[in-house]
Amino acid sequence: MISPNVLQFLEFLKKNNNREWFRVNKSLYEEAKVEVESFVNQLIPAVRKFDNEIGILSPNDCLFRIYRDVRFSKDKSPYKINFGGFITKGGRKACNAGYYLHIEPQNSFLGGGIYMPAGASLKAIRQEIYYNVDEFKKIIYDDDFVKYFKELEGEKLVRPPKDFPPDFSDIELLKFKSYVVLHPLSDKILLSEDLLKLVIKIFKSMLPLNHFINHSNIK
Repeated sequence: MISPNVLQFLEFLKKNNNREWFRVNKSLYEEAKVEVESFVNQLIPAVRKFDNEIGILSPNDCLFRIYRDVRFSKDKSPYKINFGGFITKGGRKACNAGYYLHIEPQNSFLGGGIYMPAGASLKAIRQEIYYNVDEFKKIIYDDDFVKYFKELEGEKLVRPPKDFPPDFSDIELLKFKSYVVLHPLSDKILLSEDLLKLVIKIFKSMLPLNHFINHSNIK
């Protein structure tokens, strides 16, 4: 479970997203960070039990920094108002499909798949879907999968992607710019003792999608 202290810190940060407040209250951040690290430290070996491809990882390999890169953003708020961790082969900086945990008051969720892959990787994934579309559809329309994820999420091209036949019967599956699934988590679930068990169950249902993507995206 995640304690109310983590959500409370994030609520405070959302209302006081400035360096002065953060400096004075950095101990609150450190306490919340330690707790999230502890939870992720439990998640990693639990995920590795059903997906040994992720290898040996530490929480530091998976957790994103709370500091925002504001160089090219109109929003100059210096801090993210969430904790995010991505468990995948090579860690969060690797361009692989994996298992994402997002902690944010009233907006927490679990995610899987790959977000905005580079051009060559995206084309390789589309090619794998094109040549093995029945296998891919079996994954995303599986009863256990659909129980947690309604559909693939994210932006799509308006027109069919280059180098693929526009009359392909499942062309809509090739238009995605990302191949991502999301499952919302209520604050009640986040704070419950069943959180770890539920997260593992949902992450496990992502395994076929992640393996399909990663095996097509071999570098």
